[in-house]
Amino acid sequence: MPRRVLTGRVTSDKMDKTITVLVERRVIHPLYKKFIRRSKKYAAHDDTNMCKIGDTVRIEECRPISKRKTWLLMERNGEAVPPPRGFSFAVRAEAKDTVAADMVAPDTVAATPDAEQAQA
Repeated sequence: MPRRVLTGRVTSDKMDKTITVLVERRVIHPLYKKFIRRSKKYAAHDDTNMCKIGDTVRIEECRPISKRKTWLLMERNGEAVPPPRGFSFAVRAEAKDTVAADMVAPDTVAATPDAEQAQA
């Protein structure tokens, strides 16, 4: 099962190796059919303490690091962040596999009858 990835804004960086990320989402009201904003705060692991208040970050779900912290920092302001020791980013690993599978050398493509007729 893929890990969840969320995008939010850093609201606190006062803890050591931990940031608080505010993630907002828009939902439609069941009765009035208007969009309303719902928000939730997540504690995420920032191994290098590089994030500051106001940064836009992407976080990925991971194994529990502490009682409240089960998210890992992936990107900060659009720039990738290296994972800490013992962790890996599942989303990036899956993307590399699909890119590698899509890249096929032209000489490895199986010859088809149409291609053989075109050469003749």
